[in-house]
Amino acid sequence: MAQGSREQAGVGTADPDEDSPNLIVYRKIEDIVCRIQDETEGVPIRTVKSFLSKIPSVVTGADIIQWLMKNLSIEDPAEAIHVGSLIAAQGYIFPISDHVLTLKDDGTFYRFQAPYYWPSNCWEPENTDYAIYLCKRTMQNKARLELADYEAENLARLQRAFARKWEFIFMQAEHQARIDRKQDKTERKILDSQERAFWDVHRPVPGCVNTTEMDIRKCRRIRNPHKVKKSVYGVVEEGQTSSPAHTPSRPARKTTKEDVEKEISFLNTQLDRHCMKMSKVAESLMSYTEQFQDHDPFVCPPEPSNPWISEDCSLWDLESSNELTQRRVKKWGFSLDETLRDPAGRDQFLKFLESEFSSENLRFWLAVQDLKRRPLQDVPSRAQEIWQEFLADGAPSAINLDSHSYERTSQNLTDPGRYSFEDAQDHIYKLMKSDSYARFLRSNIYQDLLLARKKVDSDQGRRTSLEKFTRSMGKSLTGKRLTGLMQS
Repeated sequence: MAQGSREQAGVGTADPDEDSPNLIVYRKIEDIVCRIQDETEGVPIRTVKSFLSKIPSVVTGADIIQWLMKNLSIEDPAEAIHVGSLIAAQGYIFPISDHVLTLKDDGTFYRFQAPYYWPSNCWEPENTDYAIYLCKRTMQNKARLELADYEAENLARLQRAFARKWEFIFMQAEHQARIDRKQDKTERKILDSQERAFWDVHRPVPGCVNTTEMDIRKCRRIRNPHKVKKSVYGVVEEGQTSSPAHTPSRPARKTTKEDVEKEISFLNTQLDRHCMKMSKVAESLMSYTEQFQDHDPFVCPPEPSNPWISEDCSLWDLESSNELTQRRVKKWGFSLDETLRDPAGRDQFLKFLESEFSSENLRFWLAVQDLKRRPLQDVPSRAQEIWQEFLADGAPSAINLDSHSYERTSQNLTDPGRYSFEDAQDHIYKLMKSDSYARFLRSNIYQDLLLARKKVDSDQGRRTSLEKFTRSMGKSLTGKRLTGLMQS
């Protein structure tokens, strides 16, 4: 399969992509991967038995590291791990347990990517392809295929972006899911993991390196925007008339007047973009650092001791408890986020809103936050409960919402999800931040707490210093008495 894919990709040597630096690297990586998969001299691919199931077609990370050291003349294991991680970062090898494309020198199970998904085939997946994939995942109602949090967020954004063509995307996903169900269970498990690994490369987990961001091939295609884009699922894109896998490049056409006008319009838009001076950025960063300096356990030693240094978790237990300190109460005044992040601050803010008869705003915000963390099967029923309590006609705890947010929310509830109330939640948050939060900081509830904690902390500090002085004096007096007894 690997040899056939390379022969197919090599058809038409006049393609300028054949000389691109990325493609040269891909060819070298694919030669190594083909040698690793060789039946006689490569790493043995086997089926492993686990609890009540079997894991087909896997190898361990330690086996791959040993093969690289033996066949590529690598003496340092760290260098072999680095080379293996570079191969995994391009999607040729992927772990079956998580979405992080790195190679570990242990018993972690890995699987080889199908040549169809290799980067040398010049796949350029569109957001519609990603939407089809996520939508298909939601139809496959299995625990191992449930969407992660970041995937659920991406699906919600794509559903809003492709609202007009979502019916077409749903039909494509439904058709592919129907075809997948007809396949053998073991083969379907392998294909699902390979497709997931492909999207881990092109739509990686937040915090992971995206190896496709600075792709040289994409920079080359920017100069030739009329080159046909290819689709992962074989769906013909606009202007595409032949096979998506092997479409020859079109000759570059001359620049027209419309192209120049588009470029001028784009450059004018870039000139009007809001830019911030570096001095302003540095000033805001310094003010932020000074504000949180007293709350950084690495800069200012806390009491009790820093749990990252002393391994004493008393500080974290104190912060998670309901016992208030001046430092903790003072932190609520930094921003509304800090107040809502602290359970005690949230309770005090809710108590203040109840005194002003506007507690429904915070209760709605907390209900939406809880909705985002609920299991998918409980989301529709909980979303309807939130609607009936806060937004429906005659709701017992009606909130003040603008017409635009109300219409968007009501449209989202036709197919309720975790983020159906996002527009309404943003509006309520801004309302609390600009109005209620400022009054809370000026209120007697917050000021009394701040003064009371300050007085308690100062009394404790005085008591502690007095105890230290008494203890030291007692030790010195005891020492003098012992000295006098010994002399007598």
